[in-house]
Amino acid sequence: MITVNPDGKIMVRRCLVTLRPFRLFVLGIGFFSLCFLMTSLGGQLSARRPGDSPFTIRTEVLGGPESRGVLRKMSELLELMAKRMDALARLENGSEPHRAAGRLAADRFPPGAGLMERIQAIAQNVSDIAAKVDQILRHSLVLHSKVSEGRRDQCEAPSDPKFPDCSGKVEWMRARWTSDPCYAFFGVDGTECSFLIYLSEVEWFCPPLPWRNQTAAQMAPKPLPKVQAVFRSNLSHLLELMGSGKESLIFMKKRTKRLTAQWALAAQRLARKLGSVWRDQKQILVHIGFLTEESGDVFSPRVLKGGPLGEMVQWADILATLYVLGHGLRITVSLKELQSNLGVPPGRGNCPLTMPLPFDLIYTDYHGLQQMKQHMGLSFKKYRCRIRVIDTFGTEPAYNHEEYATLHGYRTNWGYWNLNPKQFMTMFPHTPDNSFMGFVSEELNETEKQLIKGSKASNMAVVYGKEASIWKLQGKEKFLGILNKYMEIHGTVYYESQRPPEVPAFVKNHGLLPQPEFQQLLRKAKLFIGFGFPYEGPAPLEAIANGCVFLQSRFSPPHSSLNHEFFRGKPTSREVFSQHPYAENFIGKPHVWTVDYNNSEEFEAAIKAIMRTQVDPYLPYEYTCEGMLERIHAYIQHQDFCAASGPAPAAAQAPPSPFVLAPNATHLEWAQNASSAPGAWPPAHSLRAWLAAAGRACTDACLDHGLICEPTFFPFLNSQDAFQKLQVPCDSTESEMNHLYPAFAQPGRECFLQKEPLLFSCAGSSTKYHRLCPCRDFRKGQVALCRDCL
Repeated sequence: MITVNPDGKIMVRRCLVTLRPFRLFVLGIGFFSLCFLMTSLGGQLSARRPGDSPFTIRTEVLGGPESRGVLRKMSELLELMAKRMDALARLENGSEPHRAAGRLAADRFPPGAGLMERIQAIAQNVSDIAAKVDQILRHSLVLHSKVSEGRRDQCEAPSDPKFPDCSGKVEWMRARWTSDPCYAFFGVDGTECSFLIYLSEVEWFCPPLPWRNQTAAQMAPKPLPKVQAVFRSNLSHLLELMGSGKESLIFMKKRTKRLTAQWALAAQRLARKLGSVWRDQKQILVHIGFLTEESGDVFSPRVLKGGPLGEMVQWADILATLYVLGHGLRITVSLKELQSNLGVPPGRGNCPLTMPLPFDLIYTDYHGLQQMKQHMGLSFKKYRCRIRVIDTFGTEPAYNHEEYATLHGYRTNWGYWNLNPKQFMTMFPHTPDNSFMGFVSEELNETEKQLIKGSKASNMAVVYGKEASIWKLQGKEKFLGILNKYMEIHGTVYYESQRPPEVPAFVKNHGLLPQPEFQQLLRKAKLFIGFGFPYEGPAPLEAIANGCVFLQSRFSPPHSSLNHEFFRGKPTSREVFSQHPYAENFIGKPHVWTVDYNNSEEFEAAIKAIMRTQVDPYLPYEYTCEGMLERIHAYIQHQDFCAASGPAPAAAQAPPSPFVLAPNATHLEWAQNASSAPGAWPPAHSLRAWLAAAGRACTDACLDHGLICEPTFFPFLNSQDAFQKLQVPCDSTESEMNHLYPAFAQPGRECFLQKEPLLFSCAGSSTKYHRLCPCRDFRKGQVALCRDCL
């Protein structure tokens, strides 16, 4: 038995107190070792469940007897260390430390061993544990290396000629998969397998992996049963769908509410006209991009300050048309709403949509088109055939085809989308290359027309222009002075606190008027006069519908992107010969007068003649509610841009054209015994084809014959046979990309065919070429539709 004197007892206690930090350090080392081991091997201690991640191969690294024995040994060592640390604690804090020392010695250490030797033994045990942990980690790394090697063998990028881009896409994913969080959203974790699974199952650049379960990937959602569209006359739900909070939306809702009765009456008329025709109900998304905060929304703050309202007038009428026709409608005016409705994955827009697109059609503008391209990833290319772009001034094919526009100087900020040109929908029928969407003007009944005729003031004129900047036109004082001699001039120019200095003192300015009050002003006036700007707005049609004569300026030379800042950068080469070409060409006198404002004598003579002229209120049918419903119904029923379209047929491959030379030998007609082209819309039998004079665009060449150029008919004419039927002497025939083809070059007697279908264009001319032009008839008052198009 060991005897301990009081001095020795004090020394032992001091030693234990001194060694307390050491005990804590030893305990910390043990705990840290355990945590490190569990962290390093945590993914391998239990088998992966199938639902954990679709991108990890199931492995069991430590599932064998050897690994379980190692872990059991480590557990025993750690338990021994814990017991000894507990004994030390009792030695220090207990009342009889010599008994505790005796029990500790009896466990393992020989009698007479000192306290320091026991502590050293504990430290040695911890060292042994660290060695075991190191051994386990090394073993784990070897196994992990073998598993990773097995994954690489199973997930190498395949060499498949059907997927030539696969290896390049895998390389890109290795370097850039962290550049967008959407990849991680779809399960990409930096492994080869996750790259290949993503590229084969989410995108389509790689073939499916043979060991993957393809059942889920092959199961496509069942198409919803077709529902018949039914005309609607109550627009209260549409007003709710339009939302609120923006001045622009408030304006659109007021307009829609004011025209509700006219929409309902127009729906009844069109329903009777269509009879029992089945109409599929379409699911339609309308995204008004220019009203989003991301695009700046420059229009909303200007609604109450005389800003342009033409775009909002058109959008309000588009929404009403789609709703009245009975289609399912979703309206968004923010990027967040757009992303939610499309199913955009979180991230920066590089990944496809998370679900099939639930909409048959999408109506948007150029701002919305850009937003969708940024956030839909590869899905944009897949679904862009369903998009309809509301494009005020139009986009010609030469500007739409990206490669061609880049090579030939037609690239602008708004073009190069490679859409079918008919997917662009304009406010007026600028060019037949695009679809004419339009808008509506309020239609008067017979009683209202008679009241207007009796209340007209023969000497009252209203100036077209709500912004003071429009009145800064040079030379305006001269022709306004002449007009003031004969008529009282009224204006509706916005001002806040005082009269705009640009408005002459003899003009009676009413300030910015609400639409109903503006209509009342027009119903009293005899003349509505334009200064040359803005171009092609809805106001002149409203004035003509209220019994005014519209007087406008003739442009010489015509305005275009070549000589006028307003058109510069717009995707069109169209030449504008007056402020409102539609009013000049499709309405004309006595309702529309176009004169040279720089010629004082011509201007004054026009004023005198207008004062003597009596006109009735007039509104073209295509700008009535019924006319717009009829036109958009025909588009929705017949226009399909998702059908695959390959390259234009070469001369040697094209079938003989189903045309015959007309009796007067001037043009081609569809042969009576020829079968109608299946699926063609407009119907192919309405086609007439002329060889235009050199330097003449097809648009003008068809108008010369009282017809409309129809670009969808170009493929029928794109053959050597068509030139032969027209008795054109072709010494050679070539196929190239050119927006003026098919055409004949006189000097070399060369015939040229179109190689790229997206470049078929009614617009454009060159003195070098006689263009081969497809024309069709049209319904009176509905230029967008042929006589048999409904």
